[in-house]
Parts: sequence; C-alpha cells; structure tokens
Amino acid sequence: MRCLLDTHTAFWYFEGSPELSAKAKAAIEDSGNEIFVSIVSAWEIAIKHSLGREKAPLCGVTEFFDKVAASGFELLALEPRHIRQIETLPYHHRDPFDRLLIAAATVEDMTFLSADKNAPKYDVHLLW
Repeated sequence: MRCLLDTHTAFWYFEGSPELSAKAKAAIEDSGNEIFVSIVSAWEIAIKHSLGREKAPLCGVTEFFDKVAASGFELLALEPRHIRQIETLPYHHRDPFDRLLIAAATVEDMTFLSADKNAPKYDVHLLW
C-alpha cells in the first residue's frame, strides 16, 4: 500500500503521540508499505512558523526534513496534476494545505492517513 501522511499524522508518528491511531501506526510501520510525506506539509510548517502561530508544529521545517529522511519516508513533490485536481475537488475544506494533500493522495491513488474530520467527505482512500 502507498500511503500519504497528513502533516499532523507525520508529527504524531515522529513524537510517538497517543493521538496517532493504532491503524495508522501499523500502516506506517508495515515494511510492505511505501510511506510518503508531501512537500506541501513542509510548506505548511514553514508558513505557520513564519507567522508565529500558536498551533505551529513543534519543530521547524529543517528538523521536519531531517525527521522525514531519518524515517526512510519518501518526499512527494507537488506536481501540476495535483494542482489540476483542486479544480474538481469538492469544497468540503477551507484549508488549502489539506486540500492539496487530499488532491495529491487522490491523483496518486494513495491511502491518506489523517484524523481530519473533513477527510471522509472526499473520494479518497482513507485510513485512521
């Protein structure tokens, strides 16, 4: 299975957070699965940190890239086909980063690992 981690999912995994579901953790740790983190997540982290948001992720973008590399996860580039998918994606979500992640997971036929309450509203393979 090819899995794309939502930004919060990656952080919860890296931190060993109890908020990470058992199913998501098992999928991430299954050596038969390919685990991807999108460059969109790094962009989200960089923007939130630059704005000084209270809910900004605990680490900055450099540390995030280091954690992704150390984990053996693959970095998914943002592609024109992901952007094109946004035009036809239903508007269930206002967050542009989440919309891009969902679009990428859909186009790449990946399972999206996310606790986002809006994710089930989309036609995306979802696991939580």
